[in-house]
Amino acid sequence: MEPVLIVLVVLVVVAFIALIKTIQVIPQASAAIVERFGRYTRTLNAGLNIVVPFIDRVRNRIDLREQVVPFPPQPVITQDNLVVNIDTVIYYQVTDPRAATYEVASYIQAIEQLTVTTLRNIIGSMDLESTLTSREVINAGLRGVLDEATGKWGIRVNRVELKAIEPPTSIQDSMEKQMRADRDKRAAILTAEGQRQAQILKAEGEKQAEVLKAEGEAQAAVLRADGEAAAIRTVFEAIHDGDADQKLLAYQYLQTLPELAKGDSNKLWIIPSEVGDALKGLGGAFTGLTGGVNGGAVAAPSVPQAAPAATQVPLDPASGPRPVDTEKGAARPRVDPAREYPKIDPE
Repeated sequence: MEPVLIVLVVLVVVAFIALIKTIQVIPQASAAIVERFGRYTRTLNAGLNIVVPFIDRVRNRIDLREQVVPFPPQPVITQDNLVVNIDTVIYYQVTDPRAATYEVASYIQAIEQLTVTTLRNIIGSMDLESTLTSREVINAGLRGVLDEATGKWGIRVNRVELKAIEPPTSIQDSMEKQMRADRDKRAAILTAEGQRQAQILKAEGEKQAEVLKAEGEAQAAVLRADGEAAAIRTVFEAIHDGDADQKLLAYQYLQTLPELAKGDSNKLWIIPSEVGDALKGLGGAFTGLTGGVNGGAVAAPSVPQAAPAATQVPLDPASGPRPVDTEKGAARPRVDPAREYPKIDPE
């Protein structure tokens, strides 16, 4: 019984192993290559797959997702004989698992070597400045060459990116000095433009202020002239409407004379020639008043002769303005109207 039991156990184990080898579960976004007696048979896709145990063999599993492979810095010589180190990154995807398995031994290594050689060919025809400023051109050239070469390998190159382009240290120092000089130049230009604009704005502001000030002064002068004209017109109409006589004008002259002497800085008193005529009219008024009271004629008080026009009279701070004797050139004593004219006795 024991040999039979051992055989049964062996058969069960072999059947279990065969069952495991028969059922193949492929994950999503993956593929597997099946060989029968060492020859390619078919490609297993994602899901549950059945193979013949001990006859079919799954060689390798391939990831169908997009892969990212960074390559180490590669020294490249430019057209102007400068050595630069360039880092590249390749984005690729396997589109044909069979070609990727049988057309090339190691497609990762093949892509790397092809990228390096293509990069050297492209950079070798460009100078350093073009290399630093033409990354898009370099990327497009690399992608075109790699996509054409890797198409038969069952690989599609989606993107090629240059991570860094490092020129020599001496060139970096020169570039930093040049960039610093360019920034200083731009800063100086911007500062000069700002100062120029500020001066222009300031001049425009001063111009507008002067124009507005001149317009304001002109309007003020016009309004002031209109006000004075209206005032003169009103006074003129009031005089004509009131039918003012010589006595009223003389009284107004006497009311205005003290105003001429006001102010500490007044040194001269100018008496107009019309003051004499006004005083004569005022004297006639007093004569008429005296005759009406006493019932007889009373001689009018002597009125000083009016000084010529624009006669300059020095001011006496104590007693006020005094008339000037034009013949002798000396100031005469001030005339007090209350003392000069006789008092009227009602009796």
